[in-house]
Amino acid sequence: MSDFLDSELSGSERDPATSRFTIIPVPLERTVSYGSGTLKGPEAILEASNELERICQIGELVLEPCRFGIDTQQPVDCSGPMPQVMEAISKRTFDAVSNDKLPVVLGGEHSLSYGAVMGVQKAVGRPLGLVQIDAHADLRVAYQGNRHSHASVMHLLAEEGVRLAQFGVRALCRAEMQSRRDNNVFHVDSETLVTGNIHQIALPDDFPQDIYVSFDVDGLDPSVMPATGTPVPGGLGFYQALHLVEHALQGRTCVGLDVVELAPDGNPAWDFTAAQIVYRLMAATL
Repeated sequence: MSDFLDSELSGSERDPATSRFTIIPVPLERTVSYGSGTLKGPEAILEASNELERICQIGELVLEPCRFGIDTQQPVDCSGPMPQVMEAISKRTFDAVSNDKLPVVLGGEHSLSYGAVMGVQKAVGRPLGLVQIDAHADLRVAYQGNRHSHASVMHLLAEEGVRLAQFGVRALCRAEMQSRRDNNVFHVDSETLVTGNIHQIALPDDFPQDIYVSFDVDGLDPSVMPATGTPVPGGLGFYQALHLVEHALQGRTCVGLDVVELAPDGNPAWDFTAAQIVYRLMAATL
């Protein structure tokens, strides 16, 4: 795998000792339940990132995240049992945060977020808030007999004391609706956001100050991002999803992020879209 933004970075900008951002590729595909291909997501994002520009504009702001340094690590070994894989991911994010880096995890299926968030929360030493862009609530207790599933990852995190804020959901079951109530999950679903053209939602006043962002690309409408295993119509627009995250981070600190569920289908436009999302989210943390 190449480095993130490999074609643009100077030697000093990719130095692990001084880099602000740590890219952690996680080629995990174990519990996908419809379309496949997330195994190849991290590599596709890294390859497409070579076509990005250094400059990232957010409104009137002109930002250059790569100036703060981007270190791309070797992929996490995802061949073992799921608890072992989660522990390996957790160690990577724990080490990154412990060394004052911001972990940027590239998936891979969404189940990886459990390990990533647990490592960050352990390093931070206090409960986190999680801002989730997703078509699905991912709040099942288990799915197809597997607790470490892309469909149950947020339930596991809620059990660990992580406070959730969900944007863009448009596919969930009754048990997940109950889980939202039981776990005090803040949510504004896709129909409300899309039909109202809403780009900004204030988080509750009591929401944690330290935020982990989990961006499932199926949160976007399939017209914008068809290359994902479980596309659902009626999704968020490209800028709409980014604006929701950026507004949620105002006045708070982003301590880690992931972009998951890209399933490359041979069209480089979707890989580039995912790479652009990664870089834009990095800019939003500055």
